[in-house]
Amino acid sequence: MNFRITIRRITISIIVAIGASLTLTAQTQGIFSIVTCPAENTSNSMHISWGADTTITACNIEYTLVRDSQWKKSRTMEGTSHLCRVFDQVYSKKADGTDFYEDAIFIKYEAALEGLKPRREYQYRIISDRCTSDTYRFRTSGNNRWSACIISDFHVYPPLRNRLDNAMAMMDKVYEYDPGFEWVLHLGDIIAWGGSYSFWKEMYEEKYFKKYMWAGVNGNHDNMSRGYIKNTNEYFKEANFYPRNGYKGEEGVCYWFYWGDALFIMLNNESMKDDEGVRAAQEWVRDVVKNNPARYRVVCEHYQWFFGTSGKSSQYERWCGLFDELGIDLALAGNNHVYVRTGAICQGKVTDGSKGTVYIQTPSSDNERGVAIPDPLTENLDKIRFRWSEGEKTVGAIHLDVNKRRIKLTLLDRYGNILDIAEVKSKK
Repeated sequence: MNFRITIRRITISIIVAIGASLTLTAQTQGIFSIVTCPAENTSNSMHISWGADTTITACNIEYTLVRDSQWKKSRTMEGTSHLCRVFDQVYSKKADGTDFYEDAIFIKYEAALEGLKPRREYQYRIISDRCTSDTYRFRTSGNNRWSACIISDFHVYPPLRNRLDNAMAMMDKVYEYDPGFEWVLHLGDIIAWGGSYSFWKEMYEEKYFKKYMWAGVNGNHDNMSRGYIKNTNEYFKEANFYPRNGYKGEEGVCYWFYWGDALFIMLNNESMKDDEGVRAAQEWVRDVVKNNPARYRVVCEHYQWFFGTSGKSSQYERWCGLFDELGIDLALAGNNHVYVRTGAICQGKVTDGSKGTVYIQTPSSDNERGVAIPDPLTENLDKIRFRWSEGEKTVGAIHLDVNKRRIKLTLLDRYGNILDIAEVKSKK
């Protein structure tokens, strides 16, 4: 008798498990690429981006505080939508290495959640006429002390799945170092070919996109299709929903936002290929800083400030004069796949930190595209304080910790070891 009861219970459990699996598949079918992006003021608003099949006729977002576990006080809104074709028929590659053309005509949805409360954790889900997404989360800003994870250059490429796995494992180490970090900042080249929408879809299924707001810059890889057949910032724009406060032609690609009392200004190097492009970007940055006071001013772009192999100046020469003029506290970049950190620099000289800009660029994080660094440096020895790389197989990320006295940046390796610490003093 007991044997029969046990068998029956096992059978029921299997049926329930299969049913739950089928339900989950049904819930996520037709809704994809869900990602939380910053609004201008992240203390009371947030942007949500997602895609849906063209067969779905209605799609809403439902959101509430995490503590409202039964969703009894939830709010629902439609957002805006348009038919997206920018990725369709782009030459691409499948995970098994097969060449193909992306089949990517879909409805792009954007929702601006407003009237949120500062220092809170929210949850949301996407509901359509035939399915419901998983539950996603984000936090709003407002804490006097806050932290974030900074990562870049992991070049998601499905035939080489380990790239994405290595980057997410690196984020696990940042989480172990600080389980309380509130959002993620990436500095570009998170996708190998930005025109391959299937790459974005795969990346957005990772757990860290379900738990955090992501802010980022457009890298050259994010801006390109396979073989550079087409280069456009539309790939980056349509895969996200960033504030539309950039200058002409760069709305939703170049943008600015506040997290707490820090102003983040996000640039697009792909629009700065000539002097005219640089001038347009710099005029915009000058205007943003003038009209948006903040304790900390942080400028982010993809291309490196210095070449990590030699120390030779790269984007630093273009921007140092304006950064001195505007009092930029921290300049962040990626691309070179070598971690480089300077002291605070003003008028070409390292200061005691009471004035000047600290320049930092992230290492790569995919364990594949790192760059070996010779020793010693040959240029800018007076400015560069620390470099790091593991060679071709490099994985690293930065933990950002901010309060009213200072910004602290801690470089971590794949094992969670602390390799470098930089502090940026508050000038206020």
